Amino acid sequence: MINEEKLNDRLTLYYEALAQEDTLTEKEKVKLYKDIDREIKRLNKLADSYKEAHKHLVEASDELSTRLRDTERSNKKHFGIKNAPANGTIDFKEEQQMHFARGINFYKLFLIFFTGSFVGVLIELIWCYLRNGYLESRSGLVYGPFNLVYGIGALVLTLALYKYRNRSWTFSFLGGFITGSVVEYFCSYFQELLFGSTSWDYSNIPFNLNGRICLLYSVFWGLLGILWIKKIYPRIASWILAIPDKAGKIAVWVLCVFIVFNSAVSGLAVYRWAERINNKEPSNQLEVILDNRFPNERLEKIYANLSFK
Repeated sequence: MINEEKLNDRLTLYYEALAQEDTLTEKEKVKLYKDIDREIKRLNKLADSYKEAHKHLVEASDELSTRLRDTERSNKKHFGIKNAPANGTIDFKEEQQMHFARGINFYKLFLIFFTGSFVGVLIELIWCYLRNGYLESRSGLVYGPFNLVYGIGALVLTLALYKYRNRSWTFSFLGGFITGSVVEYFCSYFQELLFGSTSWDYSNIPFNLNGRICLLYSVFWGLLGILWIKKIYPRIASWILAIPDKAGKIAVWVLCVFIVFNSAVSGLAVYRWAERINNKEPSNQLEVILDNRFPNERLEKIYANLSFK
């Protein structure tokens, strides 16, 4: 701690010496300037250490109060359903059990990616039905209700927000806002670059960037960031905790092979679809198989919102 009285006395001496500089000899001036320079450096060093201490204390206070609120909320129920467990509780149980998917590792990240790819499609199907009164495919793969955009979104949100899982909602909102916008922009960009197609266009919505992202949906991403790391992630993590280690590892690798195969076939099918639209005949046996297995009519049902440029 700084002794303010002694510091003020010392500074007063320097102030007075500077004010009477014209009464000092050159040798005394040089010594005074060196003494003041050392004092300035010492004060700057102290200020930096106090800034760091202040930052640490603010972060500690925020995390402790957040853990308290999250724990209190986890013990309550809404409509008979218990709230998601607190992230701090999940962290503790993962370490206690030495679980195969503890912390942030490949197994947990893949299971989150897979779950996000599946649940995202179901949520959008429900939203489409409530808004339009009919069901319409929102899948991104040819086999099963999976959309890798949602999986990637869940994966990136987890990676971006995991560090702040026990911090206040402000961090979750800002992280979701930035991360979701970046993911959405580059997914749109690379889809158009690779396949010459787009699945969404925000050109008619105010404050958009090249039609790929817009302020409204970026705010939605921010809200999703809060919902994800405070409500959805801890539930998924608690379900993963219930999976036995050996069975869980085997399941992850089986599902990983399935997703890679599904993604490869889907990419080839869409690529061949684009070629058919441009009246290109199949050039090998694989393209013949793709034409037979995935004709335009089938792909139009799977990719209801996809359009080629």
